[in-house]
Amino acid sequence: MCSIVFGETAQGLPTYTPRLVSIDFQGSLGSLSSCGSLYNEVPSDPSPVVTWTGSVSRHVSEPRKKNLFLQSLYEEEQETPSTLRNDIKEKNDERQSEMQDKDIVECLENSVQFWTDYSKVHYHPRSLYELNGLWMDVQEFDNYGIGRNVFSEGLRGEEMNEQLRFFMEECDHIQGIQFIVDDSGGFSSVASDFLENIADEYTRTPVLLYAARGPGSYLNNISRKESISRALNDAISFSRLSSFCKLIVPVGLPSLSQSTVSNFLCIEDSKPYHCSAVYAAALHSMSLPFRMQQLGTSEILDGVSGAVDVNGVIQMLAGQARENMVTILDAAMPAPSLTGEQKKQSLQESLHSLTPEVAEDVEDMQAVEHLTIHGALRSGANRATISEVQDSFYAAYQNSSTGSKFSHLSVAHCPLPIPLPFPSIFGNLVGQHGEFLGSPVCGSKRGSVDVHSIPMAVRLRSSTAILPYIEKRLVNLRRFGIDRGTAGSELLRSWGFGKDELEDMGEGYSKMIMALDPHAPVSSDSE
Repeated sequence: MCSIVFGETAQGLPTYTPRLVSIDFQGSLGSLSSCGSLYNEVPSDPSPVVTWTGSVSRHVSEPRKKNLFLQSLYEEEQETPSTLRNDIKEKNDERQSEMQDKDIVECLENSVQFWTDYSKVHYHPRSLYELNGLWMDVQEFDNYGIGRNVFSEGLRGEEMNEQLRFFMEECDHIQGIQFIVDDSGGFSSVASDFLENIADEYTRTPVLLYAARGPGSYLNNISRKESISRALNDAISFSRLSSFCKLIVPVGLPSLSQSTVSNFLCIEDSKPYHCSAVYAAALHSMSLPFRMQQLGTSEILDGVSGAVDVNGVIQMLAGQARENMVTILDAAMPAPSLTGEQKKQSLQESLHSLTPEVAEDVEDMQAVEHLTIHGALRSGANRATISEVQDSFYAAYQNSSTGSKFSHLSVAHCPLPIPLPFPSIFGNLVGQHGEFLGSPVCGSKRGSVDVHSIPMAVRLRSSTAILPYIEKRLVNLRRFGIDRGTAGSELLRSWGFGKDELEDMGEGYSKMIMALDPHAPVSSDSE
């Protein structure tokens, strides 16, 4: 499946838009219209009600203003080729652009409110779907039950299915569906209903699901009632979502800034703009092999090796004898050089988990992993060849005492670009090409003005290290939902779940645990 939709405007200009369906609250698009920005579709006025004889007044809210970054994109698109050919103007533009970039970086750091504030691509009119008629704040949409009927109310479910069907029917060949959902609140139930429809309609299409959440969903100062509601939301959400996909990847740490992933980063957990950049970079790198052309032995000549499709990754990680469908996402950002003074550990050792609640330093000889490395450096800022990356990886794999049962490697020569509007999250030991510097440079934070690209290493692994994550949800489901006299039984009934369905969920959790570790005791003890 190509990840780009090719089209044409009314003026005959070619268009390129991502093959995407995005679902969010009404008003969540900021200055962007739900019709996108390419075709300038203006919704027609509703037809007048002929039976109404009274006066009519029209109330129109002021459109949100574009920030400095979006304004600069618009101005670039308006430039004509002739103005770009003027050499003198080009030099002036270069100096002016340097100054403007710093202003844009500052503007983005302090004024991002919507994800569209830093989005630099155009979207197809079928991509952006708003849930109209939900008159509540996003903070109130905070549990599985509150989103229970959103999909089925009115025409929402059919409209969402139509959005997806449009892109599916445009495909010559469908690899699979990559599905990302914030599972910390009401959107988890909207997603599970949507996924159930997808499973019914596209039975042969595998779904790779990322259950993602930001640090804001891990607030500690909450009451016991809220704590029970959150624990049950996590247990119900994971059980429901996992039942409609082939592979599920939990993503999102309680504190990204204090994690080992951020050794060379300067993250502010309170800014989704910062955190989302790290998670998006990891997901982009993880999906890179899906976009590689499978060219057999000639792959290396084109700067890539180890191309694999969505179904191939799912079969590696979930289709082995263990049949585990829950995997861990690890990342190294930036990845260390293969050689040189800054090399203190191998690429594999530099990877740290972006999945919460996993066990550290687990020796699992039955583990299966899929690793993607792109833009790796040999030493300093010198780019390594595909063969050098492969040799380094396999040497470390052979020497590892905790090696996996099976490991698949995908390599690409191209690094991860760091363009505007990437946030300033790199520390003062990260160089222009993502190399680690011997001594810090001026300034505590570096962004796209200073860092142009970085090497990345990411890994999906099926391992017993995920057991604490699954076991916690099973324990909470039993403690607050299944055991006699539980504190959350009334809440779960209000969400529409009966005792039999909850016990089925508990059985499903037990099977996941047994698949990972047949000798693990699956106790009903709630302690």
